[in-house]
Amino acid sequence: MTGTAQEYDKWFEEHANWFSSELEAFKQAVPKTGKGIEIGVGTGRFAGELEIETGVEPSEKMAAIASKRGIKVFQGYAEDLPIPDASFDFTLMVTVDCFLQDVSKAFKEAWRITKSGGSVIIGMIDKSSPLGRKYQEHKKNNPFYKSASFHDVEEITNLLEETDFQSFSFWQTLVNTEEEILEQPQKGYGEGGFVVIKALKKKIKNNHPMK
Repeated sequence: MTGTAQEYDKWFEEHANWFSSELEAFKQAVPKTGKGIEIGVGTGRFAGELEIETGVEPSEKMAAIASKRGIKVFQGYAEDLPIPDASFDFTLMVTVDCFLQDVSKAFKEAWRITKSGGSVIIGMIDKSSPLGRKYQEHKKNNPFYKSASFHDVEEITNLLEETDFQSFSFWQTLVNTEEEILEQPQKGYGEGGFVVIKALKKKIKNNHPMK
């Protein structure tokens, strides 16, 4: 991601309807109770709105803005989280998959820090959707997605399954790619450019991290 932290944060104001649409999709998935963490918290826009108090972020400038929003930010990468095992009831990642060096390793880390019976929630741009194809075509001119490697929902779901997450739920939004309108989330995926995936960590007697 090559755009500045301020430019990134301003995007959410300039595209308020898309941001609100994505938030509505997350509200279907994020538990009403329990302690959550956002991996790749950025400037804290989503964590702030979803009342998530803790985040991990590699960028000092992004983390500084998130901190001003009242979020406790640990500096680190998704593939090597500075977080103890089984610390959180749910773990959130928002458009992080497309910037990861090792998606599988990041999901194993998410599994490790999530409590038994807890959930992982992924928000992603679906590569196979009309919006995803549009982003792919124009990413060279986009300061935020220039270096992104987009995935489709099946790819991410398969990696989560391999990490031992289960019981999947899906919601989609940003179906309308012609104009930026406020949309209510729909169940499933395949039409929406932005998809929220929720999966559960199987309840286990001990909580050792995956090898």
